[in-house]
Amino acid sequence: MEKIDTKGIVLKAYGKAEMAFEQKTIQIQKPKANEVLIDVEAFGLNYADVMARNNLYKEAPALPAVLGYEVVGIIEEIGENVSPELLGKRVVAFTRFGGYAKKAITQDYAISLIESMPAEEALALSTQFVTAYYMAVYLSPVHEGDKVLIHAAAGGVGTALIQLCKWKKAFVYAKIGDESKEALVKELGADVVVNYNKSDYQSTILSHLKEQRLDVTFNPIAGSTFKKDWGLIGSGGKVILFGGSERSGKKWGILSSLNFVRKMGIVIPIGLMMRSKNVLGVNMLKIADNKPEVLSHCLKEVVELTNKGILKPQVGAKFNVNEISAAHALLESGKSTGKISVFWD
Repeated sequence: MEKIDTKGIVLKAYGKAEMAFEQKTIQIQKPKANEVLIDVEAFGLNYADVMARNNLYKEAPALPAVLGYEVVGIIEEIGENVSPELLGKRVVAFTRFGGYAKKAITQDYAISLIESMPAEEALALSTQFVTAYYMAVYLSPVHEGDKVLIHAAAGGVGTALIQLCKWKKAFVYAKIGDESKEALVKELGADVVVNYNKSDYQSTILSHLKEQRLDVTFNPIAGSTFKKDWGLIGSGGKVILFGGSERSGKKWGILSSLNFVRKMGIVIPIGLMMRSKNVLGVNMLKIADNKPEVLSHCLKEVVELTNKGILKPQVGAKFNVNEISAAHALLESGKSTGKISVFWD
């Protein structure tokens, strides 16, 4: 099959951001049936990229690899069975890796038209806002009056979750680790802000709840936080796990992985039934692979909600492709807020 030369940011080695990437010419295949080729304006970063760089994300391709889950750009070529009307349209799109490139291929269902929406806003809508929408609206809808805990509340998914949960009229506990992020989460509607570096977040929330318990926790950290969240939810409550950032940056390979799992403890299915508690796992790559229509639906919904002014994507930092290592380091540091975007020009 005919191939196309393009520029790409290649993950050449695992480890620290400043040593991991190389910009070089790569080859990609021309679009096949139901695929489109996008001339990329900008791509977004997600914490899964950091996990992949640290060799902690088993879904990632083998080295050398081009990471990246979302792009904004112009459709410049289409495969068979794709509407010709899409040619020349500006879109935000999911990519199953390959997003860190000047030209990217994706399925025609994985796009949404955005017209003149700024790229840094549109990029927040794809992986992060779609993940939030899938969890809080599609998979397990948040209801009016629910008491919700959002971990990493100032991040990309966190800021989306705050907005969606407040749209659903829930009561939101926003967990942060830096007081500089407090103003942002309050502005988005958080009812109570908990700084885990100032106090134990479980004790703080239990004190506030008194005899009540949480209905939902949205947890991208896992590890030791799972047990704490489990103690915070009540009957009908749900712990929704969508990441394992507590494992990131740890050494000793398999020992660290086993310790990470050990901290989470064991959940016995009959116990879930007897206590009417729930654990839900979310991996959006699996949804993309096996439920593409769900991914497409969620993407179109968040774009529409943004166009209506109900959602407001939070722009974090903007980098040039030559600053990819700095962009990764910022995301990994935990000091960023909102969406980190990387531009080709």
